[in-house]
Amino acid sequence: MSTRFLGREPAAWLSLIAVAVKLLAAFGLDVSAEQQASINAVAAAGMGVLIALLASDGLGAALIGFAQSALALALGFGLDWSADKQAVVMAAVTVVIGMWDRTQVTAPVPAAVARQDA
Repeated sequence: MSTRFLGREPAAWLSLIAVAVKLLAAFGLDVSAEQQASINAVAAAGMGVLIALLASDGLGAALIGFAQSALALALGFGLDWSADKQAVVMAAVTVVIGMWDRTQVTAPVPAAVARQDA
């Protein structure tokens, strides 16, 4: 995917999504103000993931932020999970992304040199 999709204005795309949600709500989509805010938060987090992917920088953090906003959206639409269950799911998401992230980075010092210093 190229950066031509976003152009130079990712914020403009987010504004378009926010206005589209408001238009849909004004003309029949039955969502509350809190649900609209949750939809926009997920859109913003999704845009963060897309920008991180295109920039090849900080994708793990962007994915965790997206997971958090998706969970908030699900709760806003009626998901009935306890705080404990939410914490366990987010911990699992964080660990899985951390394990994946570990495969994507290269240590600045080779392993052989690190072992000699120990």
